[in-house]
Amino acid sequence: MEAYNSGKEGMIEIVFFDLETNVPNRAGQRFWVLEFGAIVVCPQKLVELESYSTLIRPKDLSVVSLKSSRCDGITRAAVANAPSFEQVADKIFSILNGRVWAGHNIQRFDCIRIKEAFADIGRPAPEPVGMIDSLGVLTEKFGRRSGNMKMASLATYFGLGQQKHRSLDDVRMNLEVLKHCATVLFLESSLPNVLNGKWQGSPTIMTISRTNGKLQYREEASQKSPQISSIGYQKSVPYTRGSLRKVTERV
Repeated sequence: MEAYNSGKEGMIEIVFFDLETNVPNRAGQRFWVLEFGAIVVCPQKLVELESYSTLIRPKDLSVVSLKSSRCDGITRAAVANAPSFEQVADKIFSILNGRVWAGHNIQRFDCIRIKEAFADIGRPAPEPVGMIDSLGVLTEKFGRRSGNMKMASLATYFGLGQQKHRSLDDVRMNLEVLKHCATVLFLESSLPNVLNGKWQGSPTIMTISRTNGKLQYREEASQKSPQISSIGYQKSVPYTRGSLRKVTERV
């Protein structure tokens, strides 16, 4: 995925964002945005530059449950005195527009809800200059090692705690999951014959040398040959893009 210069203070920035909505339970009922949360990240250092979150009062309060099934869930009382989407639209627009958008399943859910919300108030929606959907990226690169590709399952797999289904908490968890996945993939690519369960002989080490000004990487057999059991896992095959079904609820 490419990252582009957003033009804001000359920095390349990625905004991870997440929406919490009601869950339509009858025909004809629509999604309403109940919470927006985002963090702006410098991709070179993964430093959080800015954060923003807000509860949002929907036009129809009856779509929000009186009690939430989740301990930290959003209730009708919680959003009753929250600002409307129109009142926070300027801030949401400024944090999203002209940046690279990132999040989990955002292409199929969050992006659509953002466009709907801005259309409701008769305003143009913010536009990204690039997009990173971690659901697609991790499906292709990491596979279904956690059992499925839900954020809660990925977080549990890495011992990152329970997903709270609150926007700002979830985007920060999303970034941590990506860091952990990237680290595992980096380690596996550094010693593929060992960490992918293919090692049969002497332990190997990765060496780096410079030839004609270029760095070269290669694996070499170690001089020591202790009896070390092979490390491996059953590598899952990620489903292909063509096999993905339409998703209408959050992952």
